[in-house]
Amino acid sequence: MAKKKKTELINPKENESVATVQPITETLVKNYMPYAMSVIVSRAIPEIDGFKPSHRKLLYTMYTMGLLTGHRMKSASIVGQTMFLHPHGDASIYETMVRLTRDNETLLHPFIDSKGSFGKQYSRDMAYAAARYTEAKLDPFCNELFDGINKDAVDFVPNYDNTREEPVLLPTSFPNILVSPNLGIAVGMACSICSFNLAEICDGTIALLKNPKTTVDRLLDIIKAPDFPGGAKIIYDRAQMQKIYETGVGSFKMRAKYEYIKKTNSIDILEIPNSSCIEEIMKKATDMIKTGKLREVTDVRDAIDLGGFKLTFDLKRDADPELVMQKLFSATALENSFDCNFNILVEGTPMQLGVREILLEWIKFRTKCLTRQLKFELGKKEDKLELLLGLAAILLDIDKAIRIIRNTELEEEVVPNLAAGFNLTTRQAEYIAEIKLRNLNRQYIINRVQEIESIKQEIEEIRETLRDDLKLKAMIISQLQAVKKKYGKPRKTEIIGKEDIVKPEEDIFFENYNCRLVLTRGGYFKKLSTQGMRSADEQKLKEGDFVIYTEDTDNRGDVLFFTDKGQIYRARVCDFDISKPSQMGDYIPAKLSMDDDEHVVGCKMIYELIKEHHMVYIFENGKGLRVSLGAYEAKSRRRKISGAYSADSPLVGAIYEGKDPKPIFIRSDAGRAMLIKSSLIPEKATRTASGVQIMQLPKKVVKVDLVTDRIEDVGTDATKCKKNAIPSTGTSVAQLSFNF
Repeated sequence: MAKKKKTELINPKENESVATVQPITETLVKNYMPYAMSVIVSRAIPEIDGFKPSHRKLLYTMYTMGLLTGHRMKSASIVGQTMFLHPHGDASIYETMVRLTRDNETLLHPFIDSKGSFGKQYSRDMAYAAARYTEAKLDPFCNELFDGINKDAVDFVPNYDNTREEPVLLPTSFPNILVSPNLGIAVGMACSICSFNLAEICDGTIALLKNPKTTVDRLLDIIKAPDFPGGAKIIYDRAQMQKIYETGVGSFKMRAKYEYIKKTNSIDILEIPNSSCIEEIMKKATDMIKTGKLREVTDVRDAIDLGGFKLTFDLKRDADPELVMQKLFSATALENSFDCNFNILVEGTPMQLGVREILLEWIKFRTKCLTRQLKFELGKKEDKLELLLGLAAILLDIDKAIRIIRNTELEEEVVPNLAAGFNLTTRQAEYIAEIKLRNLNRQYIINRVQEIESIKQEIEEIRETLRDDLKLKAMIISQLQAVKKKYGKPRKTEIIGKEDIVKPEEDIFFENYNCRLVLTRGGYFKKLSTQGMRSADEQKLKEGDFVIYTEDTDNRGDVLFFTDKGQIYRARVCDFDISKPSQMGDYIPAKLSMDDDEHVVGCKMIYELIKEHHMVYIFENGKGLRVSLGAYEAKSRRRKISGAYSADSPLVGAIYEGKDPKPIFIRSDAGRAMLIKSSLIPEKATRTASGVQIMQLPKKVVKVDLVTDRIEDVGTDATKCKKNAIPSTGTSVAQLSFNF
């Protein structure tokens, strides 16, 4: 029985309730891939007309509601009507609508003429009002979106419940895909399309229509750079911009526009980068003021009013406005980057294209729309010509037509009898039969028939245009020129060269002043102020501890800390607080989060790593070497340098050697010492080399226990240990007097 039950559990055919296992690959193909494609094609990525489905459905709904020419309507009503095409909830529809309005200031050319509070693109806290309070209609600019939509310019498909139809695309008469910005995150891909100036895009498209071989370099001269509704400035790098135009991928930097108001001693930020928001800038600036990195500013406030955007920084009396702006550009979103990723859908296929390729694809799309529109108009005119030719046929004998109608006994025979009597088609006879009795006179018929020649001429012109690609292109060019003339605006975003940008120095964020640095053998570090240096107080040290390094400097440089584990730690002088002589100072192993059982051996303050200068390392085993500071150069400023020198033997001393050799005092725990010049120690190209023997140690238990270049602290007897060659056993210190 147990065996039978086991069979039932593992055999789905015998027990249908047992679930089958689906391989992960099959799950991805059958379940995940359709979802991913739905997000890509039907939600997040714009089509060649420049719209995502949500945008298109909303605008088309407003168009069918007559809001292109009528009065404004409550937004709630518009949202409700849009749900017939877009059943994803009123909140998402209204958010889409907000972005397209004039008041939100997201678009260079808004599609919706709005009334009410619709928030602002540059603020996350200025929320839009509820849909029941706001009103909207289509902006006249939308005439360019729907040009030809009622003339079969694009395909229509049923909506989600098959109760009405909606367009697959909008037949935009200009490359809206590059005029309206678009951001979207799909599955496995995203898009980030910046906006360009409408007039420049029209000119660039015209150039490609006239010469499809127009290069990206030439397009850069026409379409100079992206253009944003918020203005600001683009830091222009032509090579960088050319890469974006060619590949559709890349980034460029933007910075805010500002002016200094001398009367009020304040800085007004008038325009900010498109990807920045005012609250983020204010928070960062406030934090900088609190931490002392922006001491020149007393207050930062939102000064937005009816005049538009304004962010004000009130300055202290002697503050330098240029220095303040350098700090703000370096640390806040007043300078920001825009990342481009031109992913669009072309006939339902995601493609990453550059500006030139996008314009060429739009030209193909617009050519198809215009061809379909012309064929539609041709069919209408041919139908009308057919009817007028039938009307002209009865002009010769109106009485005969009346007799045929009067003498026909059955209504359904009127059309066949007229067609037979005048040799007409069924459509022509039907048209004549529907003419009112009062219009069956010579004057009416002659007036209508006079249109025949003009219609024939129009038909021939349309046919000629359809046969000639150059004429089709000429029509598109003419439309683009009209759009540019009617809606073109000057650039809002200013272009500045990267060479015009003054790069701030690293020390602009802290106050500079003179100070004294002190390091003890026990690893305690102090930064003393000028007042502290003049104080008569003695340095507080732990019992048995003593000073191994001291230097008068300022607050701008870096301090290199050398440890007994072959590592160098780098910190800024400004990272340390001012200490008093009566304080112990910072314990460096804890302050810099050093490894367990790692101790500081020495330190040195530097401004930069100069190749001609050296570090001299003396190890516990009596060996030493000189290493150029250039060996520690790196692309980035590293806080910790591992493998900075040999770790075969613990480091006892690290001496900085500038242009001139330094005297170095070395002592062993066996009671011997030597004083040498650093130039006696050979330089090694490899910084982790074990070095050469400097002090000969008689036994393995003997080791070097003191290295210093502070000869004045050693005592006057130090000169009695002077050696002119290495290696050396040193001089016995039994009869000598030292301070250590």
